[in-house]
Order: sequence, then structure tokens, then C-alpha cells
Amino acid sequence: MTDRADAAPHGEHIRSYVLRQGRLSECQQRFRQTMMPRIGLAYAPERIDLPTVFGRRAPCIVEIGFGMGETSAEIAARHPEIDYLGIEVHSPGVGNLCKLIAERELTNLRIIQHDAVEVLREMIAPGTLAGVHVFFPDPWPKSRHHKRRLLQPAFVALLASRLQPAGYLHCATDWDDYAQQMLAVLAGEPMLRNTVVDFAPRPAYRPLTKFEQRGLRLGHAVWDVIFRRRESLEAEADR
Repeated sequence: MTDRADAAPHGEHIRSYVLRQGRLSECQQRFRQTMMPRIGLAYAPERIDLPTVFGRRAPCIVEIGFGMGETSAEIAARHPEIDYLGIEVHSPGVGNLCKLIAERELTNLRIIQHDAVEVLREMIAPGTLAGVHVFFPDPWPKSRHHKRRLLQPAFVALLASRLQPAGYLHCATDWDDYAQQMLAVLAGEPMLRNTVVDFAPRPAYRPLTKFEQRGLRLGHAVWDVIFRRRESLEAEADR
């Protein structure tokens, strides 16, 4: 069985991000330097054993593109019984989440600073994740840039293959047309089923960010899309 996302030669996927030269504050740099050796995982093209990484057996949820990490830290603090693996490419966000992990003494959150497609493809074994969070990915609003959006069919297929049966994929966006694309792409993945008819209400485990609260006050809508991996693996038979 071959992941559809693996069909292209490695390294040839379209990047959904641009590496900006964001300035790290002295505080972010300090925490990144001191914490990453303790809670960071270096990218390597080989599978990781999640119970070994966290020192226990517990459900593991991956968050892709955690930004400055406030939501990641809050979710991990609320759910110490679950392990979380955050993936982000931008150093200021990594440094800030390292600071939050240290301040809140979180033991159930790890970080990989690398391209999410390569991490999921190379480092995460199929059928191992309890869930995946993709909250407010870059919307690439111009039509000519839509091909750079993260949630394309091949990547959704890869994510679905990494979920355990009944594991969930939760995406959120405040861009209407990206919400419609998310819904269509996830609905088109045979390994996934929608948990509701169309868009889902925001679940209690996803806290409102300051940016989202401001947008809601201004009348901006937010869409949550939550699908689950089908418990039957029959959908994989023709892969």
C-alpha cells in the first residue's frame, strides 16, 4: 500500500509557506536554545516511536502550523492525559512556544521545526495518531496562489493514512472560500467521514485565540471542519 502523497518523488511538493526572516526576540531565542534540546525533535527521514518520545503510552495529536503557540500550550495544559506534537517552520513561533512550555511546565508537548509534509510522510507511522489539528493555515487568498494552500487532496490523503481508525482531522479557517475548499477536499477523501452534515460547531477543546475573538467582534465568521478516519479499512484496499 502506497500513500498517494508519497507518489511524487520526495521533496517535490509545493510549499504552503514562505520562510520569512522574522526577528526572534532575545527571550524567544533564549528559550529556543535552552528548551529545544529537551523538547525538540530533529527532522530525520525515519519513523519515530511516539511512546519513546513522550516516555509513556497515550493518545497523540499533531498540530500543524502552531504560529506563536498560545493555542497549543493552552490545549496541552487542559489535557495532560494526551500527548501533543507541534510542527512549525518559523523560529519566533518555536521560541515562543518553548517559553510557554517552560513557564507552564508542560510535559506532554514536543516540537519539530520542519516542513509538515515531510514530517508526516517520513517520521509518523501510518495509523498512529489520535488526531490532527490544522488551525488557521495560511489562506493564500489570491486565486493564482491557491495551489500553495496546505489542504490539498494528496496531503489530506497522507494525513488520513496517519490517523488511527476513528482518529479525527480538525481544520479551522476564517476565510470563506478556503472553508469551502477544506470541506470539499476532506469530503473527497474516501478514508474520512464528516462528523456532521457540513461545518461543525467549535468544540470546547479549541480555545478562541485573541485574533479570532477580535474577528468575531467585527462580525467575521470562523468555520470548523471535523472529519474522522473510517473505522473500516476497506477504503484502503485499492491503494
